[in-house]
Amino acid sequence: MELLYYVRLARRNWPLILLSLVIAVGAAVTVTANTPPKYVATISMLVSGHDKEGSLSTAYQAGILSAQRVQSYATLLSTRRVLSRVTDDADVERLQSNITAEAVPGTVLLRATVADTVPKRAAELANDLGASFADLIDQIERPTSSSRPTVKVTVVDHAEVPQEPVSPKPVVNLLMAVLLALLTVMAVIVVRDHLDTTIKTPEALQEASGSSTLGIIGYERDARHQPLILRNNGRSSRSEAFRTLRTNLQFIGVDRQPRSLVVTSCLPSEGKSSTSVNLAITLAQAGWRIVLVDGDLRRPTIPRYLGIEGTTGLTDVLIDRARLKEVIQVWGEPGMSVLPSGQIPPNPSELLGSGGMREVLTQLTETYDMVIIDAPPLLPVTDAATLSALCDGTLLVSRHGKTRREHMVRAAALLASINARVVGTVLNFVPPRHETYFGYGYGYGYGYEPEVKRPVGV
Repeated sequence: MELLYYVRLARRNWPLILLSLVIAVGAAVTVTANTPPKYVATISMLVSGHDKEGSLSTAYQAGILSAQRVQSYATLLSTRRVLSRVTDDADVERLQSNITAEAVPGTVLLRATVADTVPKRAAELANDLGASFADLIDQIERPTSSSRPTVKVTVVDHAEVPQEPVSPKPVVNLLMAVLLALLTVMAVIVVRDHLDTTIKTPEALQEASGSSTLGIIGYERDARHQPLILRNNGRSSRSEAFRTLRTNLQFIGVDRQPRSLVVTSCLPSEGKSSTSVNLAITLAQAGWRIVLVDGDLRRPTIPRYLGIEGTTGLTDVLIDRARLKEVIQVWGEPGMSVLPSGQIPPNPSELLGSGGMREVLTQLTETYDMVIIDAPPLLPVTDAATLSALCDGTLLVSRHGKTRREHMVRAAALLASINARVVGTVLNFVPPRHETYFGYGYGYGYGYEPEVKRPVGV
């Protein structure tokens, strides 16, 4: 399951991964192109003690002396005193950084490597270094100027001109850059995913709300300007998603089918109004007698969606300025009526919780198969909670990648505190390529035949 999580995470963030790889490859190529080639020449030297008598004991002592000296000589080899013999004083520091000396473990061999941008110069410096170091040891290991040295250094393997540079290594640089980019971008993606509390899957929505997900509505670019599912004669993936929502809504409770349904969300701009309108249209297409009530008495949007007049409506009925049947408008779909909000009142919460509102709901449920109320968001104002307490059910709309889990948990807890029934949730604006949205439309040769079905128990 962990591997599948990372695979899905990488699939969702493939543009970011691709961008990081392009940057990594570009950086590797740039660094490789601007790094001068470096050649390394190696020289090997033997450190041996002088055997004065030629006996076994003195030879053993000479071997021990050589082993003791070789470690010190490895350090002495890169000192200023040695390097000043093979180069100018101004280049000593540069040469020091390009020389590496080491004692071969278990032996009395001393190996020195010299790096340079010119292969021939690297070999010449290494050979000069070996010869100069041998002369220096010959001088400092003499007890007196006339005696023989106790330890001597002999060059056993002269440096040859290197043919291939040791750096830069294009393939290694490229692999390291790609690996580092992948590790970095995956770490960023994983951290961002864990810090991101927005709802992006039906499972997360169900866990946060404590209710089943009845519909997954995909995002369509043209939906902002044409929000109704009637365009293209209803032949779109978004239309099919609302038909699926209609079907699931029909069977959420055969013995307790809701007759009045509040459609709301946690916060604004999560698609509750478009969901209300399209759900009403879909139910009307199936033969239901539907009335869509604009219960948002603060920012009504239903008239704008449907292209109707909304200056007279629910508020006029609640303050006894008009009768209910006078303000209900019949819309284009057979069996679909609309009750606009009317004028925006100064006290919307009190009007929606009044006895007049209860009487309006009673009359509507007696006349229609389903009353769908587009309510304001739950968390900013109490209007939706007030309506949910009066109606048979509430449908919570969540926007993919915007609604946060903590907001959905608060909304569900608020509805539970007033004993409101949450019939389900809707995940809205799901990207077409998301793994939870299949986008099955009419590109497979299937025609659309409207489903005509009376609601269960009506």
